[in-house]
Amino acid sequence: MDVVITYVDGLDPLWQRDYEEHTNIPILEKRFRDWGTLRYLMRGVAVNMPFIRKVHLVVARDSQVPKWVNRNEVNVVLHKDIIPEKFLPTFNCNPIELHLHRIKDLDEQYVYFNDDVFPLKKCEPTDFFVDGKGQLGMSRHLLSIDMFKKICRNSDVMARRALGMKPSLFFLRPQHVCTPMIKSECEALYESVKDELHASITMTRTAKNVSQYVFLNYMYLNGTLQNNRLSKRHFSLGITSTEKLRKFIINPTKTFTCINDVQLSHERFEELRKVLIDAFETLLPNKSKYEI
Repeated sequence: MDVVITYVDGLDPLWQRDYEEHTNIPILEKRFRDWGTLRYLMRGVAVNMPFIRKVHLVVARDSQVPKWVNRNEVNVVLHKDIIPEKFLPTFNCNPIELHLHRIKDLDEQYVYFNDDVFPLKKCEPTDFFVDGKGQLGMSRHLLSIDMFKKICRNSDVMARRALGMKPSLFFLRPQHVCTPMIKSECEALYESVKDELHASITMTRTAKNVSQYVFLNYMYLNGTLQNNRLSKRHFSLGITSTEKLRKFIINPTKTFTCINDVQLSHERFEELRKVLIDAFETLLPNKSKYEI
């Protein structure tokens, strides 16, 4: 079983140059800024998921890779290694996630992490896969009133169409946490709807996009994903107190946490960043094999 992590450092001047050259949209800080917490995600994998065979770090360009990353243990994957050239550069997570299954030497079973999800407690392989089937919570939703929900519905419609099913009044939304993926299932779906999938791709995020949820919905509907929720607590940095956040990380009561960035003043960002790093250092103080 492998781990795949997507990461972006919005402070990288080369990445900023690419963004400015190819888009006319201001950089959205909450989506692209770096909190300095990637090393703790990797420490969490090393300590709590020792059964992982390989970690793959997916980035836009080589300048995005933090200097502390041990490339002997972390497989650095550039967007150009997996995404067709006609869709590059991209500043949209959706086309990146749609092509993760094309990583060279990727295991059949892998767990995908956004860089804001952290394993804080011991995991077992059966938390993610049981008898070859993925384990992830799925919920049903009716309204798609914002961009994210519209993308969720697009993904659900495409997954059902690929299986010869009619669209449903309700759409599926997978649990927002790290996700168990099956490479052969992703390959099968990708090939069956490639033209439609490619038509949904845009350089920056829009409501016409399809997300990686298309793979999860497809697996759930064809029986290779079971509706079993992973143990997780979600924090939105816009409403969470620093003390509550610190206490949870130091003494977690759930296996995973998702720490969601929002619009913040520079002062509040720095305050929260220090709290996060201090708490992670308390929980995970030792360098992992993924660090130099």
